[in-house]
Amino acid sequence: MSDAVPSAAQIDALLHTHIAEYPDFPSPGVLFRDITPLLRDAEALRAVIRYWTTLIPEDVEYIVGTEARGFVLGAPLAYEIGAGFIPARKAGKLPGSPAGLTYDLEYGTAEIQLPENSLRAGARTLIVDDLLATGGTAAATVELARRFDVEILGASFLIELDGLGGRGKLPGVPLSTVWTLDN
Repeated sequence: MSDAVPSAAQIDALLHTHIAEYPDFPSPGVLFRDITPLLRDAEALRAVIRYWTTLIPEDVEYIVGTEARGFVLGAPLAYEIGAGFIPARKAGKLPGSPAGLTYDLEYGTAEIQLPENSLRAGARTLIVDDLLATGGTAAATVELARRFDVEILGASFLIELDGLGGRGKLPGVPLSTVWTLDN
């Protein structure tokens, strides 16, 4: 495989063929975007990660990836840029005394946690996840990371669903997305 960074047009074409859509999952009216076809194609995944590195700030020290697909994409992205990786987990998945934040979802509440002592004050940190939709989980992850007194360089997503208001939940946070879709 070439080490060249693919163009935006090449990435657009690649993602059109490597993201599956499932209507009415997990509930009626929702169109689920599944990244599994991308993940199973090593060359396509590598091309996306390589392209994605051109969209994020320089000098990122840590990527915080949100469970679960933020782990799958954030870890190789961190590896590619030479940054550390910190998992933002669902409640009850971390040992010790993790830092946690409860937040509202469209259908209830959820809690996200970071490992205790996982980020040092002032660390240059990027939040990564697969999808920006309504923005609740991303906003909670940013807020929780800020409790560690880190410098949030931004939030970056593989896919953004335009029109669902996700950007509005992240005021003042620089955002980047690999692929933007109409809702």
